[in-house]
Amino acid sequence: MSTAGQSGIVVGVDGSPSSDVAVRWAAREAVMRGVRLVLVHVLSTDVTAVWAMAVPAAPLPAEFFESRERAARTVLAAAEALATESGAVDVTTDFVYAAQVPGLVDAAKGADMVVVGTRGHGAVKRLLLGSVSTGLLHHARCPVAVAVVGADSETAPATGPVVVGVDGSRASQRAVEIAFEEASMRGVDLVALHSWSDRSESLHPYVDWATVQVPAEETLAVSLAGWCERYPDVTVHRESVFDRPVEHLLERSEGAQLLVVGSHGRGGFAGMLLGSVSTAVVQAARVPVIVARGR
Repeated sequence: MSTAGQSGIVVGVDGSPSSDVAVRWAAREAVMRGVRLVLVHVLSTDVTAVWAMAVPAAPLPAEFFESRERAARTVLAAAEALATESGAVDVTTDFVYAAQVPGLVDAAKGADMVVVGTRGHGAVKRLLLGSVSTGLLHHARCPVAVAVVGADSETAPATGPVVVGVDGSRASQRAVEIAFEEASMRGVDLVALHSWSDRSESLHPYVDWATVQVPAEETLAVSLAGWCERYPDVTVHRESVFDRPVEHLLERSEGAQLLVVGSHGRGGFAGMLLGSVSTAVVQAARVPVIVARGR
């Protein structure tokens, strides 16, 4: 079977606890958006490639592939049942033979969003993000949601706000758009936070906040211009801070439903795939994070 260019919300599933969290979160998101939920399991071609190089004269038997496909169908059936229990109605399943990250990137072409857990079966336990999650954050062509394993990510208060990081960059504008849409669908407030500096160490002893506060607030106002009128149902709380954006975003996300950031910010060079602030936020957040990629 093959998957390419699925619309709706695509979820990478592998049967791990982290994958189950991603399926439940994505199911609720699909219901809110009124779109299809597509569950995708990637059968990695790495093992077949290694075998072909190591033992070129003895191809893998057909039973090997049949066994893998049976296992894939079992994983997908369990994920579909979980999605249905979480309220999803329009659910499809598919598996594809490919390298893990390229396979999911291809499956999510044209999707509204691709959702993954923090780490799958193959991740080292001490790692916060697995290689697949990290790869999608760098290469996906649509927004990437990372669903976090833990009580905070699944029992966030129903009235908790959506938090968005704003820095005036193009990637940040996409994040603002997603954040307003999410807050409107959820019927909650939006906290828009702008940091004048991206530095993680404090610059307060060297720069007077009063001299940069007005420009910082202007950047925030420009970034939000038009969106408040488009979403009059969303109450926006604007916050400008001096520096340490990661620390402030993580603090504001406590008790929030969702955190939204751009893929790279004003400090990123043209070819940058993921900015330092986005990377740090995704690694440390205790709530689901959407990284605004693509489009």
